[in-house]
Amino acid sequence: MSDHQHRHHDEPAAGEEFWDARYRESNRIWSGKANDVLVREAADLTPGRALDLGCGEGADAVWLARQGWHVTGTDISGVALERAAEHAAEAKLSDRVEWQRHDLAESFPAGEFDLVSACFLHSYGDFPRERILRTAASAVAPGGILLIAGHAGGPSWDPAKHADIDFPTPDEVLAQLELPEGGWEVLLAEAHVQPLTGPDGRPGSRPDNALKVRRLP
Repeated sequence: MSDHQHRHHDEPAAGEEFWDARYRESNRIWSGKANDVLVREAADLTPGRALDLGCGEGADAVWLARQGWHVTGTDISGVALERAAEHAAEAKLSDRVEWQRHDLAESFPAGEFDLVSACFLHSYGDFPRERILRTAASAVAPGGILLIAGHAGGPSWDPAKHADIDFPTPDEVLAQLELPEGGWEVLLAEAHVQPLTGPDGRPGSRPDNALKVRRLP
C-alpha cells in the first residue's frame, strides 16, 4: 500500500477497489526487492513473529521469512496479496508467511509481534496514518521492535512534488506514537537520502527517514 501520490486530506482514504485497480495497471508495481531500511535494521534481529503493514507484493515479508521469521503480511489489495503469495511460493516460503487482507483504517491483524514493520505506509486521501501507527505500536510484544520508514520530501527530479504534504520527521513520528514514558527505547531516529532511478532512467534520490523503537520487557 506504499503509493506516494496525494489527494486532498478531506477526501476519503482510497479503498480496496482503488488499490486493486492500481495494482492491475502492470504485472509488477514495486521492484520485488526488500526495502533497504528493513534489510539494514532487521538483519541482526533474532527471528520471531513479524508483521508487515502494507505488504504490497510481498518483497519485505518474503525477505523476513527467508531470515527465519514467521510473518503476517497485510494489505488492503487482494490483487497485491495474490502476487505476494506467488512470490512466497516461488521462494518456497509459503509455510512461513500468512497473508491477511485488512483496510488498516478499519481493522488490524490480531496478536503480538516481535517486529512490526511499516515501511512507506502512505496512501491517498484522508488516511489515518498516525492512528494506525499507534495501533502498530500496541501490537509490539515486550522486547520487540517497531520500525517505521517514510518519505521526507519529493524526489530529486521533482523536489516540489507533494509540496502540500507535511512529511513528519522521525521525532514528530515518535511524538505522534504517544508511547508511554519509560516503556520504550529509541534505537534509531534519522533522516537519510535514498538512491532511486528517475522516470527518465537516470540516477536520482529522495529524502527519507526512519524510526526504530524497542518496547522494553
